[in-house]
Amino acid sequence: MNRTPKTLLVLALVGVVGMAFRVSWNAQRDVARTVGADATAALLYPFVVDGLMALALVATLVLTGRDKMFALRVLAGYTAASLVLNYVHGLVPALHGGGQRMQLADWAPANWVLVLLATSLPVGSIFFGSDLVAKVLHHQPTPITDQDETPETTTNRLGSDLQESAPEPPPEVTELPAPESADPAPVVTPEPVAEPVAEVEPLKSAEPVALRPVAASESAPRRATGRVPESARTPRPTRTPDELLAEARSATADWSDTELTAEAIRKAVRTSSANGRLLRDSLKAERAVSAAA
Repeated sequence: MNRTPKTLLVLALVGVVGMAFRVSWNAQRDVARTVGADATAALLYPFVVDGLMALALVATLVLTGRDKMFALRVLAGYTAASLVLNYVHGLVPALHGGGQRMQLADWAPANWVLVLLATSLPVGSIFFGSDLVAKVLHHQPTPITDQDETPETTTNRLGSDLQESAPEPPPEVTELPAPESADPAPVVTPEPVAEPVAEVEPLKSAEPVALRPVAASESAPRRATGRVPESARTPRPTRTPDELLAEARSATADWSDTELTAEAIRKAVRTSSANGRLLRDSLKAERAVSAAA
């Protein structure tokens, strides 16, 4: 519905409410004079009753939930009270024109009830009107999220999407080359190097002294540096894309959609980050097709 019909409906509603207020004006003014109100109070009395009805009507269009039900109850209560006052005014011809104190009914209990109703409406307008205004001012509209969708709505939406375009096949998972092995390189122990034998000066004696060799001390072993050859690395088995997808499907069978992340899948199947993202997309696509079916 565009803006022009809405504007016309609002204007029509304002017109109907205004005419109804004018029709009810005399009855409520005369009843107010009968229960003791002066000329000014009797002139303002219709605004107290019908004005709160208009306020409650606006509140029902803004509020939601329990607050909206409260506004509807106030609207219904004051509508019933206005109906009773108009009925009494039409039933008792002596009320027409007002200006004098008289009984609203011949039966005393009924007269007491009518007087209590007519005099309590202004006090009720203060209480209920203040409460309605406070509820409207503090009302915050609830944003629409995906959680508000019912299963039927989600199924219908997914079904319409499937009719428009067929789901794309899951992306092919490719196995990245295995990283280099982190096994420690073999330690090569160098051969001990003999230290040179220090020369010993001969003693100044008549007999020559034979020189004896000194045992050489071994130096600390050094770690070999450089790249480890391919033949010395530990072989790692390479999994095909189908094997990776089957392993990921088995590991995440009982996972929820929020737990289905690339990092969690990568840790579960022990693969790379790129493969984890591809596996996540494939599993989500499969779940979407299963939910639509």
